[in-house]
Amino acid sequence: MKAVAVVGIGKSAFGAFPDRDLRSLAVEAGEKALTDARVSPSQIEAFYLGNFAAPSFVGQNHVAPYIGLELGLGPVPCTRFEAACASSGSAFFHAVSAVGAGLYELALVCGVEKMTSQTTAKTAEILAGAGDAAGEVRAGATFPALFAMIARRHMHQYGTTREMLAAVAVKNHLNGSKNPLAHMRKVITMEQALAGKPVSDPLTVFDCSLISDGAAAVVIAPLDRAREFTDKPVKVLGIAQTSDYVALDAKEDITTFRAVRAAGERAYKMAGLAPRDIEFAELHDCFTIAEIVATEDLGLVAKGQGGPYVLEGRTCLKGERPINASGGLKSKGHPVGATGTGQICDVVSQVRGEAGELQVARHSVGLAENLGGSGATAVVTILGAA
Repeated sequence: MKAVAVVGIGKSAFGAFPDRDLRSLAVEAGEKALTDARVSPSQIEAFYLGNFAAPSFVGQNHVAPYIGLELGLGPVPCTRFEAACASSGSAFFHAVSAVGAGLYELALVCGVEKMTSQTTAKTAEILAGAGDAAGEVRAGATFPALFAMIARRHMHQYGTTREMLAAVAVKNHLNGSKNPLAHMRKVITMEQALAGKPVSDPLTVFDCSLISDGAAAVVIAPLDRAREFTDKPVKVLGIAQTSDYVALDAKEDITTFRAVRAAGERAYKMAGLAPRDIEFAELHDCFTIAEIVATEDLGLVAKGQGGPYVLEGRTCLKGERPINASGGLKSKGHPVGATGTGQICDVVSQVRGEAGELQVARHSVGLAENLGGSGATAVVTILGAA
């Protein structure tokens, strides 16, 4: 497999945009990525689109060619990938695999979701479709309820506290306040986080990610051609996609995501690196407990130590290993289909040294972890300076 590099990135703002449609968001991100890579649409040989639920959110099927042709792409393969919240992480994984295998020289990967077209109740119903429809969903479980169970069990087994969960939200909101593309640029205090409106015990509104619209895109090429398109190529050092049971009750231990552990192990092996080599990371904090569990599953801390790690400030922007410098899903926003490529864009910006106020001190090797559902899909990507 040939080495692959990201040569262009582009994002729309994440937020609630009543006057924007799915296609305009995706086209904005795609055009920015093409411009950043200094390539024209006619040079792109394949288009990979991550999208969770355009048919349900906006009534549009067949969205890959719908967007690809609007971007000015030629008669190239345009394919949609659906893997719940890991949809565009999966699209990126398959695009990297295809370019690495020599099938294409230039590929465009985009993720997009338009979620605010529906009511909150309807959105919760649509999102629940990423769970076990015959079991969990039929019993009335929503994702806040499922992750609340994960949080409560983690608290029982490892002594994790509400303050530790709240510390994730406080940190990510502080980071997101400095991100010009973030959905909620609002600083919150520990007291506010702890006193938030209950959603599903022990989670409050400040423990839950946002319902957002948005898009993100990247252009990839073989590493040996990368400098034709950019002066700052970022190499894909390791990448893996793995799966596990959809239903939470099918898992042996709900305080860990087997798919994340497996994807991390494979990505580390491909990169020839260990967890200690990761200098910063963008982790899938759909709920605050998810960030804590991810730090443990990826070996960044020992099992049960994710809560103390964040509470001690070790994952803050100036900490020993910054986590979610972008603000994460909690503050940046979570337009489900765009989250995976959004994370890749954020890691690439850091590696390039172009993250502005959010730039971390050590930024030669970063990791992105994109989670689908309650751990049924995981994509872990390690990126580094070429």
